[in-house]
Amino acid sequence: MERHRSLRSRRGTASSAGHSRVRWAPALLGALALLVGASPARANPPDTFGFGSRETAMGGAVAAETRGFAASYYNPAALARSRGLEIGIGYFRAEHSLEMNGRDNGVDPVKGMNAGLVAPGTVLGLPFAFGIAVHLPDDRISRVRALRQEQPRWELYDNRNQRLFLAANVAIEPTPWLWIGGGLSFMSSTRGRLDITGGANVFRPDDSKLRHEVDADLTAVRYPQAGVRVALGERVALAAVYRGEFQLALDLSARLFGDISGLTTALYDLQTHSINNFLPQQAVVGGSWAVTDRLKATFDATWINWSAYVAPVAKLDAVLEIPPPPSGWPSTVTPPTTPAPTRIVPLHMYDRLVPRLGLEWNALAEKRSGNRREGFLRAGYEIAKSPIAAQTGSTNYVDRDRHTVSFGIGAAFQDVLPELPGTLMIDGHVQLSQLPTETTRKTSAADYVGDYTAGGSILNVGLTAGFAFDEKHDPTTAKAVTR
Repeated sequence: MERHRSLRSRRGTASSAGHSRVRWAPALLGALALLVGASPARANPPDTFGFGSRETAMGGAVAAETRGFAASYYNPAALARSRGLEIGIGYFRAEHSLEMNGRDNGVDPVKGMNAGLVAPGTVLGLPFAFGIAVHLPDDRISRVRALRQEQPRWELYDNRNQRLFLAANVAIEPTPWLWIGGGLSFMSSTRGRLDITGGANVFRPDDSKLRHEVDADLTAVRYPQAGVRVALGERVALAAVYRGEFQLALDLSARLFGDISGLTTALYDLQTHSINNFLPQQAVVGGSWAVTDRLKATFDATWINWSAYVAPVAKLDAVLEIPPPPSGWPSTVTPPTTPAPTRIVPLHMYDRLVPRLGLEWNALAEKRSGNRREGFLRAGYEIAKSPIAAQTGSTNYVDRDRHTVSFGIGAAFQDVLPELPGTLMIDGHVQLSQLPTETTRKTSAADYVGDYTAGGSILNVGLTAGFAFDEKHDPTTAKAVTR
C-alpha cells in the first residue's frame, strides 16, 4: 500500500464529568466497541449507479459500445476509439426509499460528480490513448458506519458509496478491428490511532485531566482492470472486461493510560482490524449490434465473485489492566472488566451472473449549414439477484433482488462555434431500481430482531456534458470520431 494522505490532530486537554462511580472507562470502551463493530463492506459508486449518463441510460450494457471517458470504467480498450481529445463532466443523485417493517431506513442519498478525459495519440504508428476518470462525492470523501452484525442494515446500499473513485488506463489499436486496454483503479483505506493519557478523579470527575492524540492515515489501494474489443464487421462487436478485487481495511488502535484518583493506574490497549469496503472481482462479456443505421442493441453479462466476500465484522484484541489499590476498591467504585471477544458469525454469499440489455436509437440525424446534429433516445434493463444467503440466524444483512430500468436522451452538435471545431455532447438519464418487498423469517422465536419485512426503490437521475475536439485541435490523430 502507498501512503496517500496523513491527518493528525493536535494534542488536547479535556475535563471529564460524570457520576461518582468509574463510568468514564465503560463509556470509553463502549464508544470504542461501537467504532470497531461491524463495518458494512461495500463496492464503489459506478458498480451500483453507473458512470456517465449515456452508459447508465443503456443499463450499463456497454462493454462493446462505450467510448470517451466512461470507457475507463466500462472497458479501457475502448479509449483507443477516440481520435481527438475528449473531456467530460457530469453529476448524478441517487435517492433511496428503502424500508423495513413500513419504516424508512434513512439511507443517505449518493450524489457527486463524474468526470474524465481521453488523450489520444500514436505509438509506433498505431493509435494509442490515455484515459482518466474520477467520481468525487460532493459531501464527503470517505465514510465508515459501524453497526453490530445483529443490527438490520441494507448491506449493499446503506451508505455504501460515500467514496472517492479514480481510474487511469491506456489503450492501443493494433489493427482496425482490435482494441486492447488496461490500467489501475484506486480507492482509499484508513488506519487510525487514539492515545489518551492523564488522570481521572472518580470522586470529583470535573477535576479529571485527560490528554488525547489522534493520528489517522488514508492509504491508496490499487486494483487492476483490463479489456478487449473486437469488431466483427461494421455492425457487430464483442468485448471482454476484467476488474480485480480490492479490500479496504480499517485498522484502529487505542491506548488509555493514566492515574485513577491516586488509588491505582489503568492501562487499556485495543487493536482492531476489519474490512469496511469490498469489491469482488468481476468478468464481463458483451456485444453490440447495429440493427439498422440508427438503432443499436447491446448486451452484457457480468460474473461477480461474491463468494469471496469478507464479513464486515471487526477482529478485536483488547488488554485491560487495573490493579486494585492496596486497601481495595472503595464501595462506590466498580472497576470495568475486559470486553469479551467479538464472535463473528460467518456470512455466506453466492457468486452471481448479472445480465444487462441496452438500446440506443438515433432519432434525429440532420445537417444544418454543413454541421451535423443528432438526437438520441436510450433505454436499458438489469436484473441482479441478491448474493446474500437467507438471514434466518442472528445476523441481519438485508438485501433483495434488484430490477433496474433506465431511460435517457442525448444530443450531439458538431462545430457549434467556428473557433472550436469538434462535437458537443449532452446526455441525461433516469434510472429506477425496484427491490421487491419480502419477509425474512427467523429460525428462533427468541431472535434479537425477529421477523421483518423489507423492500423499496432507488431513483437515480443525472446529466453529463462532453466535448470531442477534432483533428485541428489534436494534430497527432487522423480525425474526430463521433457516436
